[in-house]
Amino acid sequence: MRGGKRLRVALLQEAAALVADEPVPGLDEAAISIELLQAHGLIHDDIIDDSPMRRGGRSVYYAYRDRFPDRQDTALALAVLAGDLAAFLAQRVLLGSGLPPDRAAAMAAVQADVGAAAVLGQFLDLERDFGPAPDLDLLHAVTEFKSTRYSVLAPLRLGLLAAGVDPAPYDGELRRYASALGIANQLRDDWLDLFGDPGTVDKPLGADIRSGRRSYAVRELLAAAKPSELGYLESVLGNARSDEDAIDRVRRIARRHGVDRSVQAEADRHAHRAAEVAATWHGRWRADAVAFFEHLPAWTANRDH
Repeated sequence: MRGGKRLRVALLQEAAALVADEPVPGLDEAAISIELLQAHGLIHDDIIDDSPMRRGGRSVYYAYRDRFPDRQDTALALAVLAGDLAAFLAQRVLLGSGLPPDRAAAMAAVQADVGAAAVLGQFLDLERDFGPAPDLDLLHAVTEFKSTRYSVLAPLRLGLLAAGVDPAPYDGELRRYASALGIANQLRDDWLDLFGDPGTVDKPLGADIRSGRRSYAVRELLAAAKPSELGYLESVLGNARSDEDAIDRVRRIARRHGVDRSVQAEADRHAHRAAEVAATWHGRWRADAVAFFEHLPAWTANRDH
């Protein structure tokens, strides 16, 4: 109830609108399913990252820690169970939607596949932070599995399925659109974590630095830094106690090397690729929905939260 962009729900609705100009049964259940799967991911992310805040309030994990200050093991267990519950409910709401059984089963299969992919992405996300800075192929793979498939590709498939259209013949182009949009979105997330406005982002900045996450921005920073700066950066990277002054110093180093500009330029480049894919849908699908998918990437790559 704290807000959030609800981007996945918008993608779902507009995917159905590509082929249907009337209300589509099952979209509400699919939207609830997507948000439940997102809640599952956020709850577990905040446990893994030891994050106290989410959308301007206490994370589920820290809310339980506040409730059971003398039983941190209980707080952890309850938060894990809350995330698990959200994942199971994401399936249940589709299977109990009242849609024709074959359509409900196909939509639930989409959610099961992308849910499993997101867990695999979380494995990759944790493993990439050990050793040298990862290459771009690995970062793209983390983005693809951890977020793109359930945040972009699943809503596209679910919206078409709900509208009675088999997405399989269009899978290649849907994947190309989703991958480009997902990378642009993650690049912007990484940019915001270091260079965003704390009052707008709604969570503490520098989380990637404090957790030692080798994000797109951190990779770019480590590659650009001078030898005399690397020692300081390594001392801050992965130090959960790094204060705002330390993060601000990292930010100044990053700006000095143009990391803010280069990461944003990459986000814009991938957003342009996604828009080019969507532009090819004119003539096949409804123009107003196609226009949404054309304009979404530029918004994603330049949002402030």
